[in-house]
Amino acid sequence: MLKKLLIANRGEIAVRVIRTAKALGYRTVAVYSEADAKALHVELADEAVCIGPAQVSASYLNSDAILEAARKTGADCIHPGYGFLSENATFATACKDAGLVFVGPPAPAIELMGSKRRSKIAMQEAGVPVVPGYEGNNASDDELISAAKDIGYPLMIKASAGGGGRGMRLVDNESELAENIKRARSEARQAFGDDELILEKAVIEPRHVEIQVFADRHGNAVYLGERDCSVQRRHQKVVEEAPSPFVTPELRKAMGEAAVKAALACSYEGAGTVEFLVDKNRNFYFLEMNTRLQVEHPVTELITGQDLVAWQLTVAEGLPLPMAQEEISLNGHAIEVRLYAEDPAQGFTPQTGPLYIFEPAKGEGLRFDTGVRSGDSITPHYDPMLAKVIAWGQNRDEARRRLILALEDTAVFGVTTNRYFLSRIIANDTFGAGEATTAFLQQAFAEDPSLKPQQLDIRQLALAASVLDHGISGQSAWSNAPATMIPIKLETGDTIVELLVTRSGNRLTFSMGETRHTLIIESQRDGLLCIIDNGVRQTCQYHRQGDSLYLQAFGQSWSVRDITHQPVAGTNGAGSGRIPATMDGAIIDVLVEAGHTVRQGDTLVILEAMKMEHPVKADRDGVVGQVHASKGDQVKRSQLLVEITADETAEQETSAKP
Repeated sequence: MLKKLLIANRGEIAVRVIRTAKALGYRTVAVYSEADAKALHVELADEAVCIGPAQVSASYLNSDAILEAARKTGADCIHPGYGFLSENATFATACKDAGLVFVGPPAPAIELMGSKRRSKIAMQEAGVPVVPGYEGNNASDDELISAAKDIGYPLMIKASAGGGGRGMRLVDNESELAENIKRARSEARQAFGDDELILEKAVIEPRHVEIQVFADRHGNAVYLGERDCSVQRRHQKVVEEAPSPFVTPELRKAMGEAAVKAALACSYEGAGTVEFLVDKNRNFYFLEMNTRLQVEHPVTELITGQDLVAWQLTVAEGLPLPMAQEEISLNGHAIEVRLYAEDPAQGFTPQTGPLYIFEPAKGEGLRFDTGVRSGDSITPHYDPMLAKVIAWGQNRDEARRRLILALEDTAVFGVTTNRYFLSRIIANDTFGAGEATTAFLQQAFAEDPSLKPQQLDIRQLALAASVLDHGISGQSAWSNAPATMIPIKLETGDTIVELLVTRSGNRLTFSMGETRHTLIIESQRDGLLCIIDNGVRQTCQYHRQGDSLYLQAFGQSWSVRDITHQPVAGTNGAGSGRIPATMDGAIIDVLVEAGHTVRQGDTLVILEAMKMEHPVKADRDGVVGQVHASKGDQVKRSQLLVEITADETAEQETSAKP
């Protein structure tokens, strides 16, 4: 009998595993880095052990420290969650050698499926359909370039190790191949410590459909339906749902049986996911097998009524699977989105900083899996996911409605999030019709307003001004005193706007140039402003932090800074030539030197943050004056990296033209 479970992970997955383990009577042990000392998973566990500094290589990837934490606390089993060491065969072996039960598959299965190259070969031998491509052993750049001529374009470059879209590139023609191989190798080396690459023929606009499988050590294996993960950005999943709106019962059975065949071929045990690409004719091809619990497992739990972590622990104890294939049934529909601290309007730049308020919405059929709460800080050290927001419904449209409501009503103040972007996807007609493929975000959704910088309208500015205490709101504003005109100055992004507010009792009229908007203030307390706007009573959630004000209403969030009583500060707008770091991170490449001539849009520096590479680009034409960063530097968001001065020669030539 297993008694004490150590969770070798952090954040929402650690919290989620702890809750099931406690419900089953296990004592739980959390591990944490110095940066996570006050994290939610640490608080929830029975015991917790610090395993090193913030860097993942020195903490959550430090297998020796994790095994020592297990020894120190008397844990007899380890759950790896997902990411970090979850698909590390060496760690699984080390657990076994230390007398610990690893809650996952055997090391040989992890090792085989951890290589896209070797797993693809194994699946071909097992009779599972695969995408045509090239899987040479440690192929050189020249070998890949040569093989690409036989495969044809477009093609995919893929890191053989790891997943999550890292080390993956779509290449449309031969001229782009060499540079993309270089970037894919670099990213794979950074993310996985392994730069082996393979090539695959690109399946254009496919569905990404995965099958949840489970196997035990008694030779039993089952599948628990599919998940559609087609809505992706840069090969990373944005929306996951079960069942797939595209999959027929016949296709589900065929894919499920192929996935079980894949699991049995590698003597699998525990939870696994077999991922497939499905073309428009419903032909499916093996993509990879993830030898762990997936991020998106809650949608499977909601439509099957099963707790997959409980299943994992059952298998780890050596017991048979809880259900046979014929006992598994699907009920209703579930959709999950990943709520991230990132700015879709700025190229999905990860956001760091304090999370002042985080209050998940409540409602029928809603589930939030999260590892954060109000008062936490979002650091650059780890993935910026705040929560997985999941909605279940009797049918797909009911799940969609509930999910949109959950996103719009959840209070998130402090960091910018992708919430509006997510709600727009779920409400989109193409998604609603079940027609979203992996090309959806790049095609049907490419011009969505959520992907563009927000331009605040008079109503949003009026709501912000209503909250601010300049004698226009609050109980004193509802007197019968004569109307008063008050100026309020707000900063939003790089823009400064001035409103003139006329008060008459609890009626406020806001003027900005020739534009007018009137609101009636019903009440204001506890972060909630109640107004009547054009005869409609509505509410606006808000949070004040110093001069900054965060608001959300009408399905959108925005923030302003109150500068009414402050001198206007100069800002470096577009084209300033002062190029800052877009986020906290590490400089992994500097591509320019002082004296280089550059054009607007040229990449100057490659910044690595949250396990992804981010190019930092020139905002103007000119000549590089100074470079303030070197390869290997750790930099802070907004730290000056490069200065570009005007190219005087080019300017003189331009001015000399008639």
